[in-house]
Amino acid sequence: MTPPRWGTGRPGGARSGRWSWVDVVVAVGVAVLLYAVVRAGSGTPVSFTPSRGGRLGADPAHLPYYAVRSLLRMFAALGVSLVFALVYAYAAAHSRRLERVLIPALDVLQSIPVLAFLTVAVSGFVALFPGSAFGLECASIFAIFTSQAWNMAFAFYHSMAQTPRELDELSRDLGFTRWMRFWRIELPGGAIPLVWNAMMSFGGGWFFLVASEMMTVRDRGRALPGVGAYAGRAIAAGSLRDVGWAIGAMAVMVVGVNFLFWRPLVAWAERFKVEQAGAAEIQRSLVLDFLRRAHWPRVLARVLAPAGEAAGRAGRVFGRDGRPFRDGGRRRRLGDAVFGAAVVLAIGWGAVDLVRYLNERTGLGVFGEPLLLGLATLARVVVLIAVATVVWVPVGVRIGLSPRLTRVAQPIVQLLASFPANFLFPLATWFFVRTGLPLNLGGILLMALGAQWYILFNAIAGAMAIPTDLREAMDDLGLRGWRRWRRLIVPGVFPAYVTGVVTASGGAWNASIVSEIVAFGGTTLTATGLGAYVARAAESGDHPRLFAGVTVMALYVVGMNRLLWRRLYRLAERRYSL
Repeated sequence: MTPPRWGTGRPGGARSGRWSWVDVVVAVGVAVLLYAVVRAGSGTPVSFTPSRGGRLGADPAHLPYYAVRSLLRMFAALGVSLVFALVYAYAAAHSRRLERVLIPALDVLQSIPVLAFLTVAVSGFVALFPGSAFGLECASIFAIFTSQAWNMAFAFYHSMAQTPRELDELSRDLGFTRWMRFWRIELPGGAIPLVWNAMMSFGGGWFFLVASEMMTVRDRGRALPGVGAYAGRAIAAGSLRDVGWAIGAMAVMVVGVNFLFWRPLVAWAERFKVEQAGAAEIQRSLVLDFLRRAHWPRVLARVLAPAGEAAGRAGRVFGRDGRPFRDGGRRRRLGDAVFGAAVVLAIGWGAVDLVRYLNERTGLGVFGEPLLLGLATLARVVVLIAVATVVWVPVGVRIGLSPRLTRVAQPIVQLLASFPANFLFPLATWFFVRTGLPLNLGGILLMALGAQWYILFNAIAGAMAIPTDLREAMDDLGLRGWRRWRRLIVPGVFPAYVTGVVTASGGAWNASIVSEIVAFGGTTLTATGLGAYVARAAESGDHPRLFAGVTVMALYVVGMNRLLWRRLYRLAERRYSL
């Protein structure tokens, strides 16, 4: 079994078999990219002494180097997140027993704030790599990973859960192995939502770049070279000039990554759109068209062909893709009982140990305050989701249904979604102070800057995935306005929208930590809410209250998922799967 032919069979391919200047440009570009990675990576294993604070130059001339270091962390985290999402979603989609544990666990994991992960990760990785800054680099990448992985795993899981029954039956009739089914059906079927959610997750990683590059080691601050740390230092010093330089550098990074990476990837993913009639207009990318004119993709495909054949042969070891869950009823019930008992015992033991720890330190009454504060944050999250749905779903549908509009709007949307909103918090602080707007209301706007884009991106992805032949059929039938929305757009977009609203809800709870306390220089504004409670506990190193706040936040997020979002998921799978 050979991998897909990435560089052939599409418009804009090379017209002759001869090598041209395009191949030289591509080769030089790859060499420059490798040089930048090696040059930036050479600074990661330097020696590190916790007693010495991080030294970060304030000269804007250092920003290009900081930008490369930040990009290296972001793409490293994206690679790990992609592998995690594919493996995790595959396991959850193909095993009912694992699904009953992995999906609720994913709800809990996405609800845990990045600051909580960072607190544990720093100690662990520093102990794993003593005396080397590589431990801090790993902790930073892990923190960014926790802001990216859950959204991608959710998106790919639900794309596999909604695999058309015809393709499912065809794969079994043809005797596909599990690897062939994954490579030929499930991965292509989830390519569009996976790409768009990966792009959104990458933007979410920018939001926590400051926190992931400025961390505390043994009660001392430590800053890694990066644009996030540069911006954090400028915010703490109250330097609007340096904040402006950081905003400019971030804008250049976001636009460059979008043009060179995400835009070509979105255009390439169009080939996996399931439809009988070809689209009148297709997504285009100057970079992708340029690469298709080069011979390198075909050469690479021929080089990797033996690896693809070996993977296909190795996939036969796992056997054919038989119908799932065909084991006997009695054996299945016994296995479920044993598996469930093991999970309950493990969780019960951990819960008892956590309660004992909190009871010894602060008493169980520590949960009372965060439970009440969580209601205030919950109200902000509900308002945010409602407003974002009304505003961004129609906008996302309009963008996704028009390739021409997508070409214009996608870079703008990507810039808005990827730009870390906390870089703008100093300006927001100034605005709130000058206008007298309380942070209890302004915090909704700050949370929206980091969470609303999940709904917009998934609405775009859902609209793009609607087959062209169905849209043309609606045109032939003369369906317009609300009838078109009810018959085509809502069923087509609803599954992606549910994924977006779930991740937006989790992102809003995470964003509340940095949105309910904002500071610039000597001015600090605080809102009433669970996010501010967690942020204060993390800053003061109060681990019992930090654990209590994180636990209560996870309880709120999982409760919303169980009571509302999970039911919408079931509705999407049952009634709105194209």
